[in-house]
Amino acid sequence: MSRTKALRLALAGATMLAASTVAITPAAAQVGQASLRGTITAPADNPVVEVTVVEVSTGLRRTVAAGPDGSYNFASLRAGTYRLEIKLQNGTRNSDNFTLNVGQNAGLDLDLSADQGAAAPAPEQPQDGGQAADTADTSGEVIVTGSRLRSLSGGQVGINITTRLIEQLPQNSRNFLAFADLAPGVRFIESADGSSRIQGGAQGSNSVNVFIDGVSQKDYVLRGGLTGQDSSPGNPFPQLAIGEYQVLSSNYKAEFDQVGSVAITATTKSGTNEFHGEGFFDYTDESLRDRRPTEIYPTKTDKVKTTDKQFGVALGGPIVKDLAHFFVSYEGKRREVPIDILPGNGVSVDSLPAEYRDQFGSYSSTFKQDLYFGKIDITPTDSDLLEFTGKYRNESGLQISNGIAAYSTATLSKVEEIRGTARWQHTADNWINDFRVGYEDVTWAPRPATDGISQQFRRSDVNGSSINTYNLFRIGAGLNFQDKGQTGWTVQNDFTWTGFEGHTIKAGVKSKWVKLNTLEQNLLNPLYSYDLNLPVADGFNDDIPYQLQFGAVGSLGDPRIRSKNWQLGLYLQDDWDVTDRLTLNLGLRWDYERTPAFLNYVTPDEDLTAISPENYPNLINADYDINDYISNGNNRKAFKGAWQPRVGFTYRFDEAGRFSVFGGYGRSYDRNQFDFLQQELATGRFQRRTFLFQGADTQNPCLPTNPVCIAWDPAYLTEEGRQQLAARGTAGGREFRFINNDLKVPYSDQFSLGLRGRFQPVELEVGYTRIVSKDGFVYLQGNRRPDGSFFAPSPTTGAPQGPGNFSPAGYGSIIIGDNGLETKADSAYFKLTKVYSAASPWSLDATYTYTEAEDNRPNGDQAAYFLLDFPSAADYPFVRSGAVPRHRFVVAGSVDLPIDMSISAKFQIESPTYLRQLVDRADPYERVIVGAEALGSGDRWGRRQLDLAITKYVPLNFLYDQARIRFRLDIINAMNDRNYVDFNNSPDDTTRTPGSPSVYRERSTYSIGGNPPRTVKLSAGFSF
Repeated sequence: MSRTKALRLALAGATMLAASTVAITPAAAQVGQASLRGTITAPADNPVVEVTVVEVSTGLRRTVAAGPDGSYNFASLRAGTYRLEIKLQNGTRNSDNFTLNVGQNAGLDLDLSADQGAAAPAPEQPQDGGQAADTADTSGEVIVTGSRLRSLSGGQVGINITTRLIEQLPQNSRNFLAFADLAPGVRFIESADGSSRIQGGAQGSNSVNVFIDGVSQKDYVLRGGLTGQDSSPGNPFPQLAIGEYQVLSSNYKAEFDQVGSVAITATTKSGTNEFHGEGFFDYTDESLRDRRPTEIYPTKTDKVKTTDKQFGVALGGPIVKDLAHFFVSYEGKRREVPIDILPGNGVSVDSLPAEYRDQFGSYSSTFKQDLYFGKIDITPTDSDLLEFTGKYRNESGLQISNGIAAYSTATLSKVEEIRGTARWQHTADNWINDFRVGYEDVTWAPRPATDGISQQFRRSDVNGSSINTYNLFRIGAGLNFQDKGQTGWTVQNDFTWTGFEGHTIKAGVKSKWVKLNTLEQNLLNPLYSYDLNLPVADGFNDDIPYQLQFGAVGSLGDPRIRSKNWQLGLYLQDDWDVTDRLTLNLGLRWDYERTPAFLNYVTPDEDLTAISPENYPNLINADYDINDYISNGNNRKAFKGAWQPRVGFTYRFDEAGRFSVFGGYGRSYDRNQFDFLQQELATGRFQRRTFLFQGADTQNPCLPTNPVCIAWDPAYLTEEGRQQLAARGTAGGREFRFINNDLKVPYSDQFSLGLRGRFQPVELEVGYTRIVSKDGFVYLQGNRRPDGSFFAPSPTTGAPQGPGNFSPAGYGSIIIGDNGLETKADSAYFKLTKVYSAASPWSLDATYTYTEAEDNRPNGDQAAYFLLDFPSAADYPFVRSGAVPRHRFVVAGSVDLPIDMSISAKFQIESPTYLRQLVDRADPYERVIVGAEALGSGDRWGRRQLDLAITKYVPLNFLYDQARIRFRLDIINAMNDRNYVDFNNSPDDTTRTPGSPSVYRERSTYSIGGNPPRTVKLSAGFSF
């Protein structure tokens, strides 16, 4: 059969396949690909002519000519198991098998001069998880790698999560990112609603980027870091389809773009020359878990229904052996998860009126997800590789907001994601070209589960000289109505040149055309707010609200905001072996993005009139110039200063590279989330109307001179009454958003220095990192007092917030967007790794990180971007960050037992949450941020969790020599630690009262958030 005909048959056969997940070989693109280089010493009379690297599972071959000294260089290899074929002038020699991990920059030197013509030695177990080969070349001789692969990764700090770790380690959800926290400075955080996020250092999750097969999964609109993850309990990718991944917490190379903290690059599995398949079913329910604290305290109740079903299948194999392979996978998830609804600030349910008590307790959120992935790879020639991949994600459910919002306020969730990529890699003697075209279409669209009106109740407690105001609970209709996403095409080309001795030079360009869109109508259902401190006959004010908020389509255009963005990225990277001991990694990157919705925006005349000196003279003597935030459609320019030098080094102290020092510096630019920028347009197109009611607010009473301060009328509870308010001829308290015309892009500067050592069978690493991020986006209070000041002469009055006496007549607050959020994190870490191998069937990964971090956020929320208590971001003091635990230790390991069983465990412990609160002190007056560690479990730690997994394999050799079924038992939180998440954060709250039994730093509720009680998960699966 001709190769052309075989190709046609392969493609036709691929279209008929519809099975689902697991095969053997991970595949990668430019970001995350491995490289291998070294020197092969041979006798002078029989030199090395060429070297071929062979991927064992697929037969994929790459050949390069050897240098005069026997040097060779293979760039852009996908992760997998390889061997070397070494062609000498007389004869051919083979290495044993060795493994290259994703993103690994490795060196391997071989010496053939000593055993020329000798009998082959017995194969010994290679390093890094490779399997000893039992292969012979044409000369009948086998050589064995004499030393481990050397690391040439420079200043990168991180860890590789192998296929075995993903398959063996216990986990509550099949989110493959759950093991990223084994890297120094990285946390994997799960919320009570099942959603999860990755956090690096003191930065927010929106600064993370995940690359799958070299394709960025960045969310340009929302703040989850990668698409689909904002508030979703779903998984970003089917875990069965992930081969392995690399987590870098700092100092990545120039190939990585749009990332400020953690960069994760994952490779998917590919089909091989043998058919392999896998399937699984995981199950747990309330009978398999311990009681949650809220089901014990203050009174014991029945367990809330809990169901978690996860299932999936995979299949991969040859279409045409050594020519084309396929891989397909499917994973599903069906969940019912208990959620706690409790009054705010630790207030007892029993202290509330009887008619409201049944709003609280534990309820169940529901969730459904289906994930599909498929891949076809074709090698039409020894120089070419074609890959076609596709992914589909579909999820829905009913999500309850953990906290004070009643069950009726739940949200109907929806996420849909389509991705497809086509790739062509061509290899020549001393260069490689990697061309890729990708498409993505992502939708995130939550809706209210209940329509009608919503009611929120507020309380204020006086503690000495300070007043603590908080929302107690919310009932009625849901408020979350949004439709946001991104659609577009990416064209990317990466070129690698190995023609200069000692250099691996990479250059790349990526252009992306992506349409961003947002629709946010969060107050279609009106919200009425009540002040419970208002004196009423029955003692509980639920009759007269102090505020009404509702949304309506404005006169400024379509409320759906669209922006056809163009992104361009260029990079140049050189991995230079200066000597046999010193390697330099030198890179430079430049990124550019045009956001027409921001650049071409014209500030509406209505806004200009409202803030004009005639109508709002408060800005005449203000400490900022409002004209810097007014756009005429021509005075904004796209940021062009995103130059990013990235430098790393590795110096090996000994010839074998067992001991080395490494370090580096890099600058990395992220991006401004479109969800921030679009608010400038959205506030005018979908206007949130706010009306205040006279005499109903005990804390901030409005004055009748304010056009939105009116007398209460029960008719306003109806749609007709709200329409009357909308037709009053006032703006109804609509807020303004103005963004700085000279807006910059957030970035981080990363420094690292450390030592690596290999002590058979473990590897040790100790290091230091410093990460400083600047120019994070913030919204600031733009209102000023009549004399232009922010604070009044009397220091006891706070910020001039609105809608009220300091806002433009009839409008709400002026909010100005700018750069200003900063974080600083200094970390020292220790990492120990022992890789699993057939000869030594156990593994261990342990990381301890000590971090001193500070930022200028007013509280501990890592995602906070509203800074409304001081005139500018520069006025916020740098204090210890509440987003990062000072101490964190994570250890994971597995071991095979002789009876076809394996046991694995993961243990993590970290210091208590650091609480922060902005408070106003009196006599003498001062406005300060007060901070202290929460009182965690026994005052010793903030979070501790031990997870265990036991797997029993049953071989089915009578069917197939690799066929087996497995039974698995996971015990999540085996020690049943109660990791509370809510703490009293009122520094002046030092007196216990019946309504609020906790004091400052103590647990304020029994909620454990996303930390499960002891839970048993039962699993069964098969593989062949």
